[in-house]
Amino acid sequence: MFPDIIEHERKRSNYLMILSKIRIYLLRMIKIYVSPSCSSCRKVRKWFDEQNIPYEIQNIFAPNLKAEDLKELISKSENGTDDIISSRSKIVQEQHINFDDMTISELIAFIRKNPSVLKRPIIVDDHRLQVGYNEEEIRTFLPRAKRYAETLCGPDCEDWGKCSYSKNCIDSPEEKK
Repeated sequence: MFPDIIEHERKRSNYLMILSKIRIYLLRMIKIYVSPSCSSCRKVRKWFDEQNIPYEIQNIFAPNLKAEDLKELISKSENGTDDIISSRSKIVQEQHINFDDMTISELIAFIRKNPSVLKRPIIVDDHRLQVGYNEEEIRTFLPRAKRYAETLCGPDCEDWGKCSYSKNCIDSPEEKK
């Protein structure tokens, strides 16, 4: 995505625009928390790929699962731990874990030690969080991403239809309707 943005703006000799668009792109990046064997995770990735919406993947079992990321998930969940943690998880049931008695720091440490307690996939952007793959609910991520994409380049652009960015927009399933 970045090379298309940079090439498009380089042709227009607008380097400040490049930096501002990359900044906006990074602020609006969608992050998807997944596990490798999760079929719903694969469906979510496929849906975002089909819509040409950029996203970042975070494997919940990877050692780089950051405390800041978990704080963000907790802060964006409407119902606290109920939204993101599976109460049916083996470790939760065996140890009779009560998340309401934990501090945020204890909760984050517990999740980092036992990432399998997280529901998945978890999709998060700068404003919202969605757990699981629901074909209707996932569409809430589409309008914002499409509006953002249109700010990068549009039909009035001299390179529209020529650069790979605009070809992706034109070829998206949404555009074909």
